[in-house]
Amino acid sequence: MSDWFLNLPVLWMGAMILGAIYVVTAGLYLLITALAVGERARAFKAISPGMLPTLAIIFALLVGFLAAQVWSDADRANTAVNREASPLRAVVLLATGFPGEPEARLRDLIRRHIQDAVTQEWPAMAPSECHADDRPGATRRGARAGPLAQPSKRRPGGRPT
Repeated sequence: MSDWFLNLPVLWMGAMILGAIYVVTAGLYLLITALAVGERARAFKAISPGMLPTLAIIFALLVGFLAAQVWSDADRANTAVNREASPLRAVVLLATGFPGEPEARLRDLIRRHIQDAVTQEWPAMAPSECHADDRPGATRRGARAGPLAQPSKRRPGGRPT
């Protein structure tokens, strides 16, 4: 049900949240002013000054803890992306040691792995249909490929001998 809300642009989502808060606040205000007659009016007025600082502190703590959770989630997501991207980059750099067809095959396998991740894994992980540890097809194909060839000998300058 909330998928349409979560897919809104941030500005529209903020406007919807603020609008909902405004409607709830207006409803509470109308309810309290309707109930605050006679003896209850003095009771409501006596409670108000003492409650505002406490409510403000609770609200600030709630916002702080929510922000810390979002920050932590973003940090974990960054770590996961770096954990997967670093080995791929290392393989691309090492692929230059296998000139010709093996290098092209390695680069093609990595390209297909990235394409599978973007087109299959990420959309499947959005609604929690799969886990990040599931291996895509390109990864299985690369694991079965085995050793490709002997690396070429290179001089210290990086050029083949």
